[in-house]
This record gives sequence, C-alpha cells and structure tokens, in this order.
Amino acid sequence: MGFGGVGDGGWRGHALLVAGDAAVRRGAVLVAPGVNVAALAMVPVDALLGCGVPADMVCLEGVRDPNTVLARLRVAAGAGGPLFVYVSGRLTADRRGRRLYVALAGTTAGSVRYTSLPWEWLVGELRSRSAGPATVVVDLVADKAAWPLVEEHGTLPGLEGLAGVEAFGVVRGPGAQPGDGAADGVSGYTRQWIEQLRRAPVRPSNVDLHVLAAGSAGLEPGTLVVPSARELHMRSSAGPSHPRPDPAPAPDPDPAPDLDRAPDLAPDFVLASASVPASGPAPVVVPRPVPASGSGSLSGLGAAPGAGSVSVMVGEVEGDPRARLHALAVGGRHGEADALARAWEREVVERRGRVSAEAVQCAEIRADLARLAGDFVAATRLWTGAGQARLEWQAVDAAEVRDAAVGALYCWTQVRDPVRALEVGPELVGLLRVLPLSDPDHLRLAERRLEALRTATRTGVLPP
Repeated sequence: MGFGGVGDGGWRGHALLVAGDAAVRRGAVLVAPGVNVAALAMVPVDALLGCGVPADMVCLEGVRDPNTVLARLRVAAGAGGPLFVYVSGRLTADRRGRRLYVALAGTTAGSVRYTSLPWEWLVGELRSRSAGPATVVVDLVADKAAWPLVEEHGTLPGLEGLAGVEAFGVVRGPGAQPGDGAADGVSGYTRQWIEQLRRAPVRPSNVDLHVLAAGSAGLEPGTLVVPSARELHMRSSAGPSHPRPDPAPAPDPDPAPDLDRAPDLAPDFVLASASVPASGPAPVVVPRPVPASGSGSLSGLGAAPGAGSVSVMVGEVEGDPRARLHALAVGGRHGEADALARAWEREVVERRGRVSAEAVQCAEIRADLARLAGDFVAATRLWTGAGQARLEWQAVDAAEVRDAAVGALYCWTQVRDPVRALEVGPELVGLLRVLPLSDPDHLRLAERRLEALRTATRTGVLPP
C-alpha cells in the first residue's frame, strides 16, 4: 500500500514499518525483523496511530539500498498527519566513524557505510518534521560494534528532545539469547505492543503501551529500555507528553476495533532493564476513562506495569475518595494520601470484613499509592497480601489474583536494598508458586533473585 496525499485539506495518517537485517548469533536468530513487521502490519493502522484519521501503511522488508528507506522516511516525515514509524533489526556501527546504523539486508561488517541506514538519517528526518504528532517504536539488537556506543550514550542518541516526537523501544545487546519471542518468531516487546493494542477496550496511551510491553516481554538483564522508568517519571513530573490533537479537518473516524479484554500485566520491566536507576518512584499515572472492573488500582492502567488491572475510573463512584487520593499522590502529598487511604480501609474493614472484596480493593489502592510514593517494600507487601486474600474466595487463575501477584513482583524488582528485598520476597514467591502465570519465566526469575539474596546474606557479601 503506498502513501496517499492529504486531500481536501484534511489530515492523513501514515505508518511506516521498516524491517532491517536479522540479528543472528551462532545460527540462532535473535530478532527476526520481517516477522515483527508482518505481525505489526496486521494491527489496524488507526490503532497504531491512536486516532481514526484516514491513513496509509508502508512496510519495507528486504531493502538493500539505504536511499530507498530514506526516501520513504522523507515522504512520511513530510506528511501533515500523525505518523507512526517502527524499526526492527540489527543495530550496527561503522567502527572507523563511530556512527550507528540500522543494518539492511545483505549488510556485512565491511559494507556498513554503503548498505546500512545511518541512524542520524532517521533522526534528521524526524527533526525536520513540521506538523503532526509522531511516534517512533524500535525493537533492535545491537551487535558488538554498536553496543559500546549504545552503552556510552545510555539511550538511542538524537531521539530525546525532538519536538512532537515520542520515541519508545528496546535494544538488546550482542549477548542476547534467542527465544525472546514466541514460537512464531515475533520478539517479546513487539508482541506485547500488538497484544495490548488488540486487547485493551480503550487504546492505552503510548507511554502505557511502552511500559506494559517492556514489562510483559520478559526482557533479559542489561536490555536498554527507552525511555527508562526514571525518564518517564521526570517527563510526567514536567507535564504530559504531547497530546494527540483532535484532527478536526479529517472526516469522522471509523469505530475503534472491537477489543475484548484488558491487557495482561507481567512486570519484568525493571528486572530486565539496566537503564532503570536504583532510586526514584515509578512514573506518575495519568487517569483515563476505562470500563469498570473489580480491581482496586488507583487509576486504571498505570504508567508502570504491575500497578493493577483496569479499574473503576477515578471518582466514578459517589463518595469514593479515589479522586482525592489520586490528586494528593500526583501532587506529591503522599503522606496525606496514605492517611486518607488507611482511614477509608479501616471503615471498609469494619463494615465488610478484612478479606472482603471491598477491603482488598482498598489494600490494592494503598499498594498503588505506595508505588507512586516510591515505597516499593510496602507496595510489594500490600500487593502480595491482596493476592493472598483474593485466594480466599477466588480461583488461582482469576485475573484479579494474577494482577495482584504481578503487581507485587514488579514492585519487588524495584526494591534495591537486599535486606529489605529479602524481607518481602519469600511470601511473594510463595504466592507466585501457586498461580498459573502467563509467563513461567517470571517465577523462575523471582526464585533466582530470592536465592541470590539468601546466598548473599549467608556469606555476608551483599550485592550492590
């Protein structure tokens, strides 16, 4: 499908999906960009763009000439409507010039400068864009030549600070292991973007999509996540990212696709990412209208994975203090928020009982508040307790039980003090062992971390 022009003054959206060269190590495929692009191309383009304007999609696979990719980038960046650019493949470098490139089909170590797309070309075309919001998503594996440059920058250079551009993605290192994706070859991060877009009853924001995808992908330790949790927190503290403008000139959008259920949450985000610092709370959530469910999350799908499932919208229930709690938390008044939540919980426990659904929801809200305040020990303990309480009347495969468990797991991975992590780890791992998790790797990683903490405590050599 080719790009169309902007007709009659109306906006026209564009999605450009680029499959670079596959990353292969010892015969094992680390990322199969063609498979990723083919899977992402099955998502309705309006879901990718986050709005219902008329749109075109172009998929590039097997391209050997970087000028061909540049031409497509230039057309896409020059369009007046919303833009979605996806790039998957192998990130490499010209060792002599120390420049990053996206390797294209047939690129070898000796032909990088002639057969690869210079990273600065992509950044330059986005920088020259004058109208319309743009989203860039990358799913890359850096080879041995590129990885030192990625580590040096600590991010993908040039994407930060581009006006009107949101950039998200993951970059795995040259030691990445195969098997990140499912049996069909789609890599974990890309698969989770697709799954969240298909399942969410209301399209999540790009930040939510990124964090949920990174958290659910089972990324390896050392994976660069862009932006990191810290960067997202700083961004949310400074104000919301650029909004999706209402495309008034465009005709009425088509109805959104029928998406059947809330996204699965699986928090490996911090455990996997070397770019997440040891301090600082998870990003502040921005509430958005979502359908009601039984979860006690403070504000629905949060900007951190494992923060709870889709819940009643803040302030939707008359007399419900959630709107006040959220305002206090976002305003940094965490002590007041916790005191109000505790008082509400005491009142609910007196009326309904400690293991009632209402009381457990209060505990989950307190867990969410603790997460926002950066008290991940308390958040872990509260989420674990909520999951255990739900097992009193819910099945082990209930979505709310699973969400409480993965909320606890996410917060536990944020606890950097080994002694304190060991305090709350055993109960969490015990809860995980009785649940049929969607990804068995989460239990394996949790058990591995708990054993490492115990060994370090016995030997007196605590990890940093």
